[in-house]
Amino acid sequence: MSEQLEKSSQEQPDGVSRLDFLKRGLAPVAALAALAAGKKALAAEALGEKSLMAELVRPEPAAKSGHRWGMVIDLDKCTGCGSCVVACSSENNLILGSPQEAAMNRVIRWLKILPVNEGEYPAPKQRLAPMPCQQCDDPPCIKVCPVYATYLNPEGIVGQVYARCIGCRYCVNACPYTCKEFNWKTPEWPEEMEAGLNPDVSVRPRGVVEKCLFCHHRLQRAKEKAAAEGHRPLAASDYQTACADVCPAKAIVFGDLNDKDSDVARLSKDDRAFHLLEDLGTHPKVTYLRGGA
Repeated sequence: MSEQLEKSSQEQPDGVSRLDFLKRGLAPVAALAALAAGKKALAAEALGEKSLMAELVRPEPAAKSGHRWGMVIDLDKCTGCGSCVVACSSENNLILGSPQEAAMNRVIRWLKILPVNEGEYPAPKQRLAPMPCQQCDDPPCIKVCPVYATYLNPEGIVGQVYARCIGCRYCVNACPYTCKEFNWKTPEWPEEMEAGLNPDVSVRPRGVVEKCLFCHHRLQRAKEKAAAEGHRPLAASDYQTACADVCPAKAIVFGDLNDKDSDVARLSKDDRAFHLLEDLGTHPKVTYLRGGA
């Protein structure tokens, strides 16, 4: 046995031993595991090359410069009508699902309306809260993705690259808000509805994870319009999510958190403001306002 080990470590004709060859082959796997655990130094050590490390380490977003998109939802105004859910589904080409799937809570919805309990006995309350992706500043989902299919862009939106997703569902399990959905079926619509699909939003194939993107295609369209009009800066009315557009009670306010004069920035500092599961340290950019004030 010792002779075999000694032979395996001998230099090959190309100058690389079998042991070194195995180490080099496993280095990217070890680096990705270290990145998933949040240990960038160990990943760099595993790779041994700064150039490769620069490609794997996710860039830090520019939180205090440029745009930083966020949302405020006033639970005192929300009536639970469901208009936001319908608008989100129509805008982003979500599959319909059957009544049987709906009964089992298996219909894909990027925005749900969930009950929120407030107060304690003897005066407990329950309100209905729209629940999109919380667009965290420190999202757990990107830390576990082995192929960098989900990422945080410089404007604070947690994106999803469907063509890169391998369907491992690590991000689904890592999201504490259960805001990521795995597409188990090939999307299908009645023939009469196919003409009504949004051409700006790609139809996701079977076997990938999908989520709310703050209607990112609307942001791209707004940027193109601003550039065509003399490269003017984006106005608050240029970019709005579908759910904020259709809310009849104006309970959903969307805008740039870095713009101190915007409604969303002002409301996010309100005394009624709170974040879901804020003790986890994910720093969501979706802020809720307590009802009953």
